[in-house]
Amino acid sequence: MRELLYISQKIDAFNAWLGRWLSWLVVAVVLVSSINAVIFMLCAPWTLLSGEHIRIDIVNHMLPLKVRGWIDLIGHLLFLLPFTLLLLYLSVPFFLNSLRINEQSSNAGGLPQWPAKSLIMIAMALLLAQGISELIKRIAMMRGIIPDSNAKALSAHEIIEQDAERMVADLHRQ
Repeated sequence: MRELLYISQKIDAFNAWLGRWLSWLVVAVVLVSSINAVIFMLCAPWTLLSGEHIRIDIVNHMLPLKVRGWIDLIGHLLFLLPFTLLLLYLSVPFFLNSLRINEQSSNAGGLPQWPAKSLIMIAMALLLAQGISELIKRIAMMRGIIPDSNAKALSAHEIIEQDAERMVADLHRQ
């Protein structure tokens, strides 16, 4: 029986060591997930500026430039700006209350919660500002004051061809 208890102790020791070691990966996963969320939120205005936001490009590219311009204008006015205003309106008290009470995590170490909550407010303020900028530019484009950014847009077929060429080039590099 002593031999079996010895084996049991070795198994216990190994699993305890492995568990302690792997538990540090939880910290890494939390950091990666948090950083991913921050990047996603704070890069949303840049994505809008770059024209990389979600659209139905296949349909969009088949429409005349004037129609695309109106879709962008109406989309910004009826969806983007109200959405960002609402989230900004809701996130300010959410952040301020957390800051006022110096809200702490219930986990060991109790990290403050208000810095993370401020990111929602900051991201929505930046996205709102970029939405206003895009609206101004869209009106200027429709009036012919500046070139229409949709005019240089690729067709759905051209986009698919470029994606395929990039994928083939990536495969050759590997």
